[in-house]
Amino acid sequence: MNYNYIAIEGCIGAGKTTLAEMLAADFNAELILERFVDNPFLAKFYKDPTYYAFPLEMTFLADRYQQLKNLISKRDLFTDLVIADYFIDKCAIFSKKNLQKDEYNLFLKVYEIISGFLPKPDILIYLYNTTENLLKNISNRGRDYEQEIKAEYLISIQENYLTFFKQRTQFPILIIESSSLDFVNRKEDYEKIKGLFMKNYDIGVNRIIL
Repeated sequence: MNYNYIAIEGCIGAGKTTLAEMLAADFNAELILERFVDNPFLAKFYKDPTYYAFPLEMTFLADRYQQLKNLISKRDLFTDLVIADYFIDKCAIFSKKNLQKDEYNLFLKVYEIISGFLPKPDILIYLYNTTENLLKNISNRGRDYEQEIKAEYLISIQENYLTFFKQRTQFPILIIESSSLDFVNRKEDYEKIKGLFMKNYDIGVNRIIL
């Protein structure tokens, strides 16, 4: 293992939490999972995005900061392995889509102050999938409040991720084409992803086809 702090990312329905759980179990790592079920504004946001977007994003930002600060700051990131199913910068990615311009500018000021106190991942894995597959995964997992998510929203979020990554040069970002992978049911697919962490990569975006 060449890394001590790994972040798994992806659009809604990409399978990032499942992959993070599998890797953490195999590598005996500290697992950090996003506590989305505790956000009181999430279900309300999908019913009324305009009204609830700002409190939703602020709540996510505060909770992610608190969680990462509490768990990561207590560990030695040079010797202990931490795997998270998100990274703090997703706050900027989602808020850019969800907030009005004035709200976004205010949010960004708070986000930049908060994110500066947190360590960055040694490497980030982004699971890139087709919109069709994302919608299918969202439907299959059956969360009521997610069933109204539209393809256009997922496309926009995924585009925001890719644009954001191009501007980041602090750590390696591996964009994995995962539309034909089934790392849950096909061991060989999972082992291919797992093997990526035994290699070194250039800082910035690295596109991976397995």
